[in-house]
Amino acid sequence: MATINRNLSYFNPTEVPNGSDFKIGIVVSEWNSEITLNLLKGAEQALQEAGVTENNITKIFVPGTFELALGAQQLFENTTIDAVIAIGVVIQGETRHFDFVCDGATKGIMDVSLKYNKHISFCVLTDLNIQQSIDRSGGKHGNKGIECAIACLKMIDLHKKLAN
Repeated sequence: MATINRNLSYFNPTEVPNGSDFKIGIVVSEWNSEITLNLLKGAEQALQEAGVTENNITKIFVPGTFELALGAQQLFENTTIDAVIAIGVVIQGETRHFDFVCDGATKGIMDVSLKYNKHISFCVLTDLNIQQSIDRSGGKHGNKGIECAIACLKMIDLHKKLAN
């Protein structure tokens, strides 16, 4: 496991692009909100530390992880955002539902990103149990919301540099 006994959420603010002129959408799954709200908190914290103002962050909530792609698409179609952070969690259960939701969310998010030529940070935990999700949403393995926010900032910066 890549994060065993490691917290990957620490970053050097001087190595992160200044986000003061970046507009970012965040789409958050309401399902497993005890996890997704912690991921959201981490993402917002990292964005603010990088200079993204609260006015430049648009948040929406969708029922579950499967709906993240459509939420991201609606953000791209109805706002002037530069990128999206898609936040969700799917925890393995006793049926194959886990596989279908994970596959659909992954493909949907990738399709929307390519369709609009804009980055979507994939902040979707796909864990075997709730403890793994807790560990990755502010627990011993850090907060994946922070990591995805940093990736989002870097991808916006790359997109803007290549567009000039």
